[in-house]
Amino acid sequence: MSEAQDLELEQKKRKTRQNKLQKRLRREMGRAIEDFNMIEDGDKVMVCLSGGKDSYAMLDILMNLQKSAPISFELVAVNLDQKQPGFPEHILPAYLEGIGIPFKVLERDTYSVVKSVVPEGKTTCALCSRLRRGTLYGYAEEIGANKIALGHHRDDILETFFLNMFYGGKMKSMPPKLVSDDGKNMVIRPLAYAREKDIAAYAELKEFPIIPCNLCGSQDGLQRQVIKEMLQDWDQRFPGRIETMFRSLQNVVPSHLADTELFDFKGLQLGFAHGIAEGNGLRGVAAAPVPEMIDILSV
Repeated sequence: MSEAQDLELEQKKRKTRQNKLQKRLRREMGRAIEDFNMIEDGDKVMVCLSGGKDSYAMLDILMNLQKSAPISFELVAVNLDQKQPGFPEHILPAYLEGIGIPFKVLERDTYSVVKSVVPEGKTTCALCSRLRRGTLYGYAEEIGANKIALGHHRDDILETFFLNMFYGGKMKSMPPKLVSDDGKNMVIRPLAYAREKDIAAYAELKEFPIIPCNLCGSQDGLQRQVIKEMLQDWDQRFPGRIETMFRSLQNVVPSHLADTELFDFKGLQLGFAHGIAEGNGLRGVAAAPVPEMIDILSV
């Protein structure tokens, strides 16, 4: 087989792999959009593009869905240039012009603010994120975008869950859809069901012009990185564990935790199965005398 034939065969394999990943990501994004009613007819969606693999993939799949969706919605790509030293300002405009999508690059020197406020050696993520979020929220209102799409995926959601539990003493994560604290913005995460390794493989095959984050991405010892490595280790040693953990976020039983604000433990009384089953989040349990219900709850 000649060198040209080898190259042609390799290109076909790459294209097949790319199409397979695109179909998977499209299916998962479509399911997330439907499950959480993320995008509706007439929506104007501001797609936040950082220059990383996740946001590139999100925009690519959203544009793909837009062509065949039974509803009509508008997409606007927005990047925040935070004036990090060495940031290649030409890459994103050239890419976005090439794919033919309306876009805007916002210029805000949040880099200098973060570096001046955060002590040397401390992580910059929290302040950087807050400043970036405020700028993007404000611009969404300015252009009349009623949805803000962020590129967080399934692994980000799980990592945030463990970060909050290990370091913050809370059981919470990134919801696939939420309203901002001021009630003015709706945030959606269309990649909520997508695996990071699929996104990474897709980004490589598509050859997205990735722009690294030099502000926080290069910091050592980040708590998120520790959690990421823990989950990656579990994924390698125990295939399927990540999927099971993510499903648990969608199957919460408040009565089997210990939050008195979430479940009325003080008001809990003995009763018939139907009432207790409803109160404890148990589905499909037939009415039964109290002793039998206690047996069910003790399992």
